[in-house]
Amino acid sequence: MTKHDLLTTEANGWGIDALVGQLRELRVRSLENRQRQDHPPKLPSRKELHDILDGLGAVLFPNRLGLPDLNNEGIDFFVGHTLDTLLRELYKQIRRELQFISGHEGVDQAAHEQALSITREFAARLPEIRALIDTDIQAAYEGDPAARSPDEILVCYPGITATIHHRLAHLLYQAGVPLVARIISELAHSATGIDIHPGAQIGESFFIDHGTGVVIGETAVIGRRVRLYQAVTLGAKRFPKDADGALVKGNARHPIVEDDVVIYAGATILGRVTIGKGSTIGGNVWLTHSVAPNSNITQATVRNELFDGGAGI
Repeated sequence: MTKHDLLTTEANGWGIDALVGQLRELRVRSLENRQRQDHPPKLPSRKELHDILDGLGAVLFPNRLGLPDLNNEGIDFFVGHTLDTLLRELYKQIRRELQFISGHEGVDQAAHEQALSITREFAARLPEIRALIDTDIQAAYEGDPAARSPDEILVCYPGITATIHHRLAHLLYQAGVPLVARIISELAHSATGIDIHPGAQIGESFFIDHGTGVVIGETAVIGRRVRLYQAVTLGAKRFPKDADGALVKGNARHPIVEDDVVIYAGATILGRVTIGKGSTIGGNVWLTHSVAPNSNITQATVRNELFDGGAGI
C-alpha cells in the first residue's frame, strides 16, 4: 500500500461526510435567519478593496507609490488610466453593499444609480484628500526628529498608512457605504495595528507616532494639529441599552480632542469628554472627564485629583 493509499484510508476516519452535512445545515440555518437562503447578495470583497486601495495610493502619489519607471511624460497617463480602472472596480464594491442592504436580487437599478453617484462624488474629492494627506505628512515630518524627509514618512510610517486609509474610508462612510469603509479601515488595522473607525472625524495635520495599538472610536472628533503616540485609546466609557436590552447605536460616546493636543503613549480617554485646545496628556493616564484648554495632565495630577480630601480611599 502506498503512502497516498494510507493517507486516504486514514482520512476516511475523519468523518468528512458527516462534517460536510453538519456545516451545510448550519449554513442553511444561518441563511434562513437572514431570509436570503436562495441567492444571498454578495458582500464587498476584502481582496478587491485591498487592490483598489493600493491603486489609489499610487494615483495620489505616483512618484513614490506608483510604477518605479514612471517619467514626467507618462505620469498623467498612468494616473488617468489607473484611476479609471479603480473607480470602475470601486463602483462594483459600492453597488454590492447597496444591493446587500436592499436584499434585491438580480438587476437593481436604484443600487446602480446610487453607486454611480457615490463613486463620482468620491472621485471629485480625491484632490481634497491629497491636500489633506500632505498636511499629515508635513505634521509627521515636523513632529519626529528621526524623520529625514517627507518621502520617508510616506513610504515607511504606519501612522501615515493608517491615516491615508482613514481619509479615504471616511469619505465612503459619509456617503452611506459603511461596510466598504469599514473593510478599508480594517485593512489598515491589519497592516499597522492602528484601529481607526471610519466614522471618526479628524482634522488636518494629524500625526500618529509609532502607532501600534492606537484605537479611535466611531464618534471621536479630533481637531487640527493633534499628535498621538502608540497605544492611545479614544474609546467609549459605557454602552447604553434600550428597553429590549440591545445596545444603542450611533450615539456620541467617544472623546472630542480639540486643536493642538498631544496625547502620549498608553493614555486612555473614555466617554464623550472634551480635551481642551493645547493640552498635553501624559503617558498611561486614564481619563473619564473633560479637561480645560492648555491643561497638562499626568499620572501624578490625576492621582491628586482622585484622592483629594480622602476621596477614593
